[in-house]
Amino acid sequence: MAKQEERQSSVFLKSLFCGAAGGFIWGIVSSIAYFFSFSEVSHASFILRTFFSGSWTEGWMGELISLCILTILAIIPALIYYLLFKQMHGIMPGILYGIGLWVIIFYFLNPLFYFVPPLNEMTMDTIVTTACQFVLYGVFVGYTISYEHHDRRIVPKSSQNEA
Repeated sequence: MAKQEERQSSVFLKSLFCGAAGGFIWGIVSSIAYFFSFSEVSHASFILRTFFSGSWTEGWMGELISLCILTILAIIPALIYYLLFKQMHGIMPGILYGIGLWVIIFYFLNPLFYFVPPLNEMTMDTIVTTACQFVLYGVFVGYTISYEHHDRRIVPKSSQNEA
């Protein structure tokens, strides 16, 4: 029984780490996309410029601070995925989860973010770029968490022989 609890907590901790790693990786991709004008929205637009004003929020310092905050905040969607969808197989749940996150943030929560234009005013480049980033985050988190969950549920044959 203790081994089962250890496996469960191990998957939980890996899920938290996976969320942070996904936020960091896709946050960097978001900064690069913003820098090369693929998107008019940066994670600094969401995190810093909504709550703080100043020229420092627009430079590399703002991007770096918001990347750190995003890395921490990205644990929340990974935790939600772990709690609700860890038993789902394949890549499709991650794709749908990423699309769902994008819709929630860019459609429903958009009025909270002052520096993010409304969906109907965004360029198609921004919509496609950000949607792809969210889908990739969803696949990264979803596939990793479900793989770990299913991998830990299968008891290795050597453990069965010992018991």
